[in-house]
Amino acid sequence: MTEYAAEPLAADSRGNLLVSFTPGREDSPPRDAPVPVALAALWHGGCVLMVHDRYRASWELPGGGIEPGESARETAVRELFEESGQVPDGVLRFVGHAGFVLASDQRREYGALFAGDARTRRDFEPNDEISAICWWDLRSPLPGRVALLDVHLARLSRESVPRPAGHPLT
Repeated sequence: MTEYAAEPLAADSRGNLLVSFTPGREDSPPRDAPVPVALAALWHGGCVLMVHDRYRASWELPGGGIEPGESARETAVRELFEESGQVPDGVLRFVGHAGFVLASDQRREYGALFAGDARTRRDFEPNDEISAICWWDLRSPLPGRVALLDVHLARLSRESVPRPAGHPLT
């Protein structure tokens, strides 16, 4: 994996680390470690969509594993819909590749991060994986555990989402 700073960008309570973030081209993934996952940061009115994962009991960005024959972009769109019922207005924008070191086995891997905007919030039906969704302003406390790596990525993605003139990033 590409060299990273001695201090991680973010760490969670399980010891997983976000060690790098590389904006770049979607068609030029890093070659020094696999890119097995994709994440989607969907924004509505200055708030990002978070899903509550039943198994990890935490608030996270929608996302998941890239299936055989599927692109990272296709994964982000599929996982966004499967986990939340939400769809972006227009095409998701590629934000960059996030470098992770996973605590369980010190495995290094990347995740592709995409961002988009939703003018309309769709209804949500809880499912086997996701118990709830929320539109979060990145400031107010959320009930329970929050995936800190995803919070950092949400903040990075916020800058890639176009805002109307005069609309602050808050």
